[in-house]
Order: sequence, then C-alpha cells, then structure tokens
Amino acid sequence: MNMKAQMAILMVLVGCMSNVIFLELMIQEDPGAGNLITFSQFLVIALEGFIFTTKFLTVKPKVPYTAWITLVIMFFLVSVSNNYALNFNIPMPLHMIFRAGSLIANMLMGIVMLGKRYTTTKYMSVLMITAGIVICTFMSAKTPQAPSEEGDMLWLAVGVFLLTFALLLSARMGIYQEVIYGKYGKHPKEALFYSHALPLPGFLFLYQDISHHLSVLMSSTPVTIPVIETQVPVMLLYLLANVTTQYVCISSVFVLTTECASLTVTLVVTLRKFLSLIFSIIYFKNPFTVYHWIGTSLVFGGTLMFSDIPSMIRSSKEVKEKKSE
Repeated sequence: MNMKAQMAILMVLVGCMSNVIFLELMIQEDPGAGNLITFSQFLVIALEGFIFTTKFLTVKPKVPYTAWITLVIMFFLVSVSNNYALNFNIPMPLHMIFRAGSLIANMLMGIVMLGKRYTTTKYMSVLMITAGIVICTFMSAKTPQAPSEEGDMLWLAVGVFLLTFALLLSARMGIYQEVIYGKYGKHPKEALFYSHALPLPGFLFLYQDISHHLSVLMSSTPVTIPVIETQVPVMLLYLLANVTTQYVCISSVFVLTTECASLTVTLVVTLRKFLSLIFSIIYFKNPFTVYHWIGTSLVFGGTLMFSDIPSMIRSSKEVKEKKSE
C-alpha cells in the first residue's frame, strides 16, 4: 500500500470521526442547528469547487447542467433530512446506526428499479441489518431523553421517518448517479461541486430557520483563543471545525476510492462508523443498553457479510500466492 493510500485511510478515520464529534457538540448546544450546519457545509465545499475545480467557472463541465438537476434535488433533500432529523429527539448513536444501514435501501432500489437478484447470503445480511436498526430504534423509543414520554415518542417517530426517507432517497440517488456516470463518464470532483453549489438557492426557503440558529450560535458562550487572545462564540468554533472536517472526510474518501481496492474502502468506512459510535457512547455518555449493543452488532456484522469480506480476503490471498509463484 503506497503512502498516498495510507494517508487517505488516516484522514478518513481522523476527518470523518472528528466531523461526527463536532456535529454532536453543536447539537448538544443547539439541537435545531441542523439546517445551519448543512448550509455551511454546502457553502464551503461549493466555494472550494468554484476555485479549484471549475477555476472560477472557466472550466466547461463534462456533464450537462440538465443532468445534474435531478441529482442535485435528491442530494439536497437527503442532506437536509439527515441533519434536520436531529431536531426530533434522535440520539446521535441511533442516527449513526441508521445511516450505516444504507445497504438495505440500496438492495431494495436495486430489486425494484433495476430488477437485480442477490445471493442468499446478501438477503440474510440485509435481514440482520434491518433487525439491528429495528432493535436500536425500539430501545431508543423506550429510553426518552425528556420527561414528556408521549411527546418524545411522537417526535422520535418523525425523526425516524426523516432518516428512512433520506436512506431510501440516497439509494435512488446512487442509481441515478450510476446512470450519469455510465452516459458521460466518471467526474467525481465535478459532481462534488455541482451537487453542493446548485442546491444553495434552495436554502432561501430555510432562511428564517438558518438565521435564527445563526443568532443562537453567535450568542453562545464565548471562549478565548490562545495566542491571539480573542474571544469567539464556542459554537462558531464547533461549526468551523465541523465544516473543515467534513471537507477532509469527503476528499479523503474520494482519494481512498481511487487508490485502494473495494475491500479496503469497505473495511475503513465500516471501522470509522463503528469507532465514531463507540466514541459517542463513551465520551458523550449517550444511553446505550445491552439491546443497543445487540442491534449494533447485527448492523455492522450484516454490513461486513453483505460486503463478502471473507471471500474477498481469500481471493486477495490467492492472487498474492500466484504472484509469489
């Protein structure tokens, strides 16, 4: 494995895990800040793409704008739904576990839209993931974080609906992306820019919400930055750190997919999600029962089984043995 691949793995683990930590710190201070966080992430990634990918729009896109529109609408709805779900009493561990269950949605869309058929092992792995998510959701509903139990259950149901909607739409988006790549070729940097830049006008509909939570952010507890001895709101630091680590995370995953085999990518991404979950439980003291652990084991075990890790390891060993001969 070359140095570039090793650095990408390190940056995925550090960048993506840090991103989740700063997201949770933000949500603890202001649970409704989801739209502000989403807008900030879109804005920064769009600015980076505007400067470095399109060279201030002087580089002609390889894919027509019309082809990006549908993808952009879906990506906007997925991103907003995922972060907005945190408004509805969704504990961060449940949020992570739900997003780790994307294989279910991918399989359903593959069967319904592409007429795909899978092996018995893959169907079993998806059943494991589904059971794990159901167990974790049910146990989260039984341990409300606020005194009003009925209210909590209602808002939790809304949050779960938003996460489910985002999960299914994300899978549909993946299929549409494959169609675009098949027709016009793979241009991930261009896709990254247009998928973040074109939805920016959509945030005008969320202006009041974003403006309100920006004022909450600016009025948060001030902290002194060493060396320059300047006071800034603590939530502003969390937001800047979240946006920066989001960029590091996305760009590192991009490098990882170009430098490493799919086995390595799957293992690194799964490990990153699992470590983020463990850190969230321990550091933020999120409620997590034995049943949560059973559900988590089913989700991550099913993910590894779906990815067919054992056979991929065997085949990579066989290739190495043939080369040594």
